[in-house]
Amino acid sequence: MTFRISNRDARRLWLSNQALAATPTGPADPLTTIRQLGFVQLDSIQVLARAHHHILWSRNQNYREPMLDKLLAKDRSVFEHFTHDASVLPIETYPYWRRQFRRKAEIMSQAGWFKGLPGPQDRQAIKARIANEGALSTMAFDTKIQGAKEMWKRPPHKLALDFMWYTGELSTCYRENFRKFYNLSERVIPDAMRDTDIDEGVALDWLCRQAVDRLGFASPGEIQRFWDTASAVEIRAWVDGADLRPVQVETAAREWITMLAPPDISDRLENASAATSRLRILSPFDPVVRDRDRMKRLFGFDYRIEIFVPAAKRKWGYYVYPLLEGDRFVGRIEAKADRKAGVLTVYKLWAEQGVRWTPARATKLDAELIRMARFVGTPNIAWDCAPHPES
Repeated sequence: MTFRISNRDARRLWLSNQALAATPTGPADPLTTIRQLGFVQLDSIQVLARAHHHILWSRNQNYREPMLDKLLAKDRSVFEHFTHDASVLPIETYPYWRRQFRRKAEIMSQAGWFKGLPGPQDRQAIKARIANEGALSTMAFDTKIQGAKEMWKRPPHKLALDFMWYTGELSTCYRENFRKFYNLSERVIPDAMRDTDIDEGVALDWLCRQAVDRLGFASPGEIQRFWDTASAVEIRAWVDGADLRPVQVETAAREWITMLAPPDISDRLENASAATSRLRILSPFDPVVRDRDRMKRLFGFDYRIEIFVPAAKRKWGYYVYPLLEGDRFVGRIEAKADRKAGVLTVYKLWAEQGVRWTPARATKLDAELIRMARFVGTPNIAWDCAPHPES
């Protein structure tokens, strides 16, 4: 008989795996959080807080931004590379990540990402400067964009630095105001991690199993999208040989869909924590939010970020945050922090269809806004809209 997972249990397991079930209190330990999640996405946009800091803060609200900087620049317990996007990963993942150096460089070269890439001699000259001068950012070079200036087009030195970063020749040494400083990988990555040679097949198996562990249950597509380290063909071949168990998962729409889970799925469900009733403002790039299809299936929450949508065509706003209460998405909020002025402003608030915005729920949001304001250093909270949501 096929094992069935109710929608409520599916949400409970997913949030527990993603460290959003427990109350986010106690001593902050961002390295443990990154290990539990597998990686944390980096993003330059700072509306309330940059995505990587926001993601870590959502899981422990005693987290502060310098903690991640220390893990990267001093402890060397994490490294930066590309999953589905630029991310920070636990350093022990590095030996399994070598296949990604080759794969990402090939994919991006085929896609024209490195069109105009300087040749080996010019790239070697850039490496020689870094070897002699130490970590350098793109600001240390002054080559110019060739031809018409187009969106995402980069000058030759930036192409070279990025290419060598994707291939593992260079690594992120540290960041200043989110600006990346590149250094030789042998100066950044501990020898024990660089010297460990793992077969690509073994690495793929490890990465797929790590993805399934964190997802709890998944389709082959979700396994592929978790790390984005393999093609659909490679994932299907891995799934065919893996000891995964077919399960039926109930969606928010009360439909049953077939997914794959570890053999001990019943034990995992039994041990998964129930979600705290706290209301949280999540980053649009939070791991629970990032896979929009999975989120809609499990929570019935239809969400996208509209930063690239023309203002006149936006349904919600430029940067709108999902609101998670317990195991349910109850609304959205558009807010921005002006750190210089010390003010966090709420511009709009929406309740999801069928959600009553009770006084208790309003109090929870007020408490979360106070916590967020403390985190980003804005002691004052201003409302540019009614303190009750649109529906």
